[in-house]
Amino acid sequence: MLFKPTSIALSLFLFISTVSTRANEIENLALPDMGDSSGTLISPIQEKELGEAFFRSIHTRININQDAEVQQYIQSIGNQLSTNSDQPSNPFHFFIVLDNQINAFAGPGGYIGVNSGLFLLTESESELASVIAHEIAHITQRHLYRAFEAAKRLSIPTAAATLAAILLATQSPEAGQAALMAIQAGSVQFQIDFTRDNEKEADRVGMKTLAKSKYNPRSMPIFFERLQQSSRYYGKDIPEFLRTHPVSVSRISDTRGRADKYPYKQYPDSHDYLLIQAKLRVITTSDKKKALSYFKTRERQGTKQQQAIARYGIGQIYLADLKFSEAEKIFQQLAKQYPNQPQYAYAIAKTSVKSLNFKKALVLFKQTVKRFPDNNAIKIEYISTLLKTKKPDKAKVILQSLDHETKKQPFYFEYMAQAYANLKQQAESHRYLAEYYYAIGQTKTAILQINLAKKSLDINFYLQAILDERLSFFNNEEKERKLNR
Repeated sequence: MLFKPTSIALSLFLFISTVSTRANEIENLALPDMGDSSGTLISPIQEKELGEAFFRSIHTRININQDAEVQQYIQSIGNQLSTNSDQPSNPFHFFIVLDNQINAFAGPGGYIGVNSGLFLLTESESELASVIAHEIAHITQRHLYRAFEAAKRLSIPTAAATLAAILLATQSPEAGQAALMAIQAGSVQFQIDFTRDNEKEADRVGMKTLAKSKYNPRSMPIFFERLQQSSRYYGKDIPEFLRTHPVSVSRISDTRGRADKYPYKQYPDSHDYLLIQAKLRVITTSDKKKALSYFKTRERQGTKQQQAIARYGIGQIYLADLKFSEAEKIFQQLAKQYPNQPQYAYAIAKTSVKSLNFKKALVLFKQTVKRFPDNNAIKIEYISTLLKTKKPDKAKVILQSLDHETKKQPFYFEYMAQAYANLKQQAESHRYLAEYYYAIGQTKTAILQINLAKKSLDINFYLQAILDERLSFFNNEEKERKLNR
C-alpha cells in the first residue's frame, strides 16, 4: 500500500519519541519545527499496519527481550496504565529492549519500548510507571502526528524500516546512518523534535493516568530530579532519554506542583516489579561476580521482602552459572515463603529444564500451570519443554489456548512450526516458520519457507490457498520495498 505524497507527514504519525536531536550525528536529517500541518490523518487500518511493520523491522536492529516473564510484566503494567488513560480503547503494545542505555520510546501503532537500563535505574514501580504513562500521553495527545515529512512516495514497509533505522540512531548514530543508507532514504526530511508544550502536556496527562492507575504521582518529579542530578556525571554521554525529554528545573517544579495536589499516601512496590527488576539485572549483566556481590550485600539488609528478592537474584545467577542444586535450594525456600508468587514455582521448574531433568520439569510445569492458569509465561515455558520432549500434541493444545495478543508474538509461530515438524507435517511447519521469519522482519526468508511448504507432499487444497495468499502478500511487500529504494 502506498501513501500519497500529501499524506506522508501524517502517515508516519506516532513517530518514536526518543529520536536523537543531534542533527550533525546523522547526515541528511533535518530537524524543522513539528508545527507543520501538511497531510491528512491515516486510517486506523494504515496505522495498525505501520505499527506492525515498525515492530517487525526493529527486531532486526535492536535486542528485544524474549523472556516470557519479563514480557508478561511490562505488558501488564502498560495495560493497567493505558486502560486508565484518556483513550483507553487505543491499542498499545509494550516491550523491553535489552540495552543498558537509559531510554524509552513510542513507535507507530502504540508500540512502546523501555530499555532495560531505564528499568534498572528506577527505584520504585511508580517511577517506571511514570515513564510509561508519559509515553502513552505523547501518543494519546497526538504529539507525533507530524513527525515525518517526505518529498516522495513511501510504502508501509519502507516507512517502517526508515523509522526503525532512526530509532537505531538513538542507540548508535553510526549504525543508524548505515541503516538509513541501506534503505536509501537519506533524502527524506524528518521532523523529530518535541516542543516544550508537548512535554508539559505529556507530563500533565501522564500524571493523571498515573494517579488513576493507583501509582504515586510524586514519582514523576522524583525520577526527573534523579535523572537531572545524575546527568552531571555523564559528560558527553548524556542518556538519550534526557536528550529527547529535556528535564529542566521548571519542568521538575511543574510536575512537583501537580503531584502535591494529590493526597499523600504510601505506594508499596509490587513483588512482581522487584522480581522482574532482579531478573533483568542478571539477564543484562556482563559481570556476574559483580551482580552476585550486589545481591549478597542486599540479602543481609532491608525488609524480609527485599531480602527475598536478593536471594532470588542470587538463585538466578546460580542458574545462569549452571549451579543447579544451589539455585533449586534457593527457589524452593522462596516458594515455601511466598506460595502465591508464580515466579518462584516457575524458577524451580526452569531449573529442572536447564539441568536436563525433563521428566521432573514436565511434572512441575503441569502442576504450576494448574495452580496459575492465567499465567502465560508459565504456559510458554511448559510448551517449550513439551516440544523438547517430543510431545507436540500437548504443546499444540496449550499454544492454541493462548490469548490473541500472545499469538502475535514471534515465539508462537516458531513453536507451532516445531510442533508440526515433530508431527511430520512439513507443509504446516514451513508455513509457520514463514510467519516467524516475517514477524522478525526477515521477509525474504519467509518467502523461501512458503515456497518450501508449497513443495511439500502433505499439502492439501485448503493449505494451498493459504500459502498462495501469503506468498502473494510477502512478494508484494518486497516489491514495494524495492520501489522505494
